[in-house]
Amino acid sequence: MSEATSIVYQIYHDKQLSFTKAEVNFIEKKYQKVTFKKGAIVLRAGEKVDYQYFVADGCLRTYLISKSGKEHTIQFAIKGWWISDYIGFFSGTDAVLTIECLEDATLYKVSRSDVEEIFNQVPQTERFIRKKLERSFVSFQKRILANLSQTAKERYLNFAHDYPHVEQSVKNYHIASYLGITTESLSRIRKEIGITHS
Repeated sequence: MSEATSIVYQIYHDKQLSFTKAEVNFIEKKYQKVTFKKGAIVLRAGEKVDYQYFVADGCLRTYLISKSGKEHTIQFAIKGWWISDYIGFFSGTDAVLTIECLEDATLYKVSRSDVEEIFNQVPQTERFIRKKLERSFVSFQKRILANLSQTAKERYLNFAHDYPHVEQSVKNYHIASYLGITTESLSRIRKEIGITHS
């Protein structure tokens, strides 16, 4: 298997990383390939969170349903990204989020215990994932601050700039839900800046 097709090199895509054949074989045995059709639910709120998922292809989202029945999109994930209910995954509690496929998706799932085994056997993967988690933490904190301090228009412009490929893959109401605005407000903002979407 070439580097281009190996799941190891898709996940740990860093030119400074190199693996022995034995390490590649070890890591790949820990990941299980799963496929889902558009609209499929990968994880439902209330279920046990056994895995985190690496997106090899497709687009997914996590969302929370409030007591009033309103959906709040928390995260999008496209090719090369990770997705899970991380509170449940790391704490061992049941999921509070639902993961939905917005497109047909190919994922690689891995359990927490298998992640720990990979870290122990191939220490360079732990350093790589730690850096990824640090960037994710910064991104989530920036989003919280934006929701507190920015206008809806500013939040949309930042989203469109930071996640252009996501915007092309999801519905308007998903984006509006992620930004915490109505679809009407989203349409109005796009009209103001001269963007039209179907």
